[in-house]
Amino acid sequence: MRSMNSYYTNRIEGEHTRPSDIERALQQDFSANADLARRQRLAVAHIRTEALCEGELNRRLADDGDQATRWLYSTEALTWLHRELFRDLPADDLRLADGSVMVPGELRQRGVAIGRHEAPTWEALPRFLQRWQQVYAGTRRGEASLVALAAAHHRLAWMHPFLDGNGRVARLHTHLLLHGWGLTNGLWSPLRGFARTEATYKALLQAADEHRRGDLGGRGNLTQAGLVEWIGYTLQVCTDQVAFMARQLDVGGMRDRIQAALAYETAVVKSGVREEALIPLHYLFATQGELGRADFKAMTGLGERVATSLISALLHRGFVATDSSYGSLRFAIPRHALRFYFPALWPEAEQDEALLEGEVGLGRAPRRSDKRRTPG
Repeated sequence: MRSMNSYYTNRIEGEHTRPSDIERALQQDFSANADLARRQRLAVAHIRTEALCEGELNRRLADDGDQATRWLYSTEALTWLHRELFRDLPADDLRLADGSVMVPGELRQRGVAIGRHEAPTWEALPRFLQRWQQVYAGTRRGEASLVALAAAHHRLAWMHPFLDGNGRVARLHTHLLLHGWGLTNGLWSPLRGFARTEATYKALLQAADEHRRGDLGGRGNLTQAGLVEWIGYTLQVCTDQVAFMARQLDVGGMRDRIQAALAYETAVVKSGVREEALIPLHYLFATQGELGRADFKAMTGLGERVATSLISALLHRGFVATDSSYGSLRFAIPRHALRFYFPALWPEAEQDEALLEGEVGLGRAPRRSDKRRTPG
């Protein structure tokens, strides 16, 4: 899910790359093409940051309860998110259009205009951020907190607290709040929904930037009607993503999808994966637990040597994961199996996988870097 989230949040910014390029970057295989390598680094940075921030939030939740999600509305948390997103990128990746280099985690210290929108002056930012925290952090848990989350997303983007990366920070902030409230459990994210409705996302964000629409348009400088439309859209995105994943995660249907993936591996890929893995794989999915290797082998019904080879193939192809050479096995979702397990979840990855298979079928090696290099 983190690779998909990274792909979609960067797609909104027009700085995405193929899912297979992301996968290669995670293996430290970066393109010799400078722009593609930069996009790969952006993708990896988001994946790393999402994992790190979820871990830190989990720690704070264990120690401080609801104070942890309220902390996300602080200036300290926002600058932390921005710093983590961009801290590992080289200076050239942080260079802005005017030639200056953005400092990760630093609030902007000059005025900016984005299209027709002129953001608040940099001198007023601390005051705006303090007010933003006061209004939204104290919202009671429940439906009101979800409305506040949606409004806060827009107001954060409107303030434009950083010279660049504000959209990514706002979307990650929204994702983390939902995670902190226990509403996602790693199964869905609004980032996919925002990107799948990108034109609406951008149009409603911009519409909510407009000034009041007459005397009935709200009490502040910005339109209340535009903000209400944005909130309705954001809540609908979340509802749609939950409904989509609920359909995808039907336990009975998943058995058939695992079987289809294994049949393809056996007949087409010929990787050593066998259909006898169906029962233990479905068990791992349904329980979200772990199986010792001896138990996994027993559930396949195969002999010791064949079952051992099967586990090796499953690990190599990413169908299962483990923490050590002899450790227990748990269910995993390799990118190439997404089209079987969760059809239409990440259509771009499905298309990319088909392209790669086509390249192999034509006798060509899958597209990759002309030269391998690690990030500079």
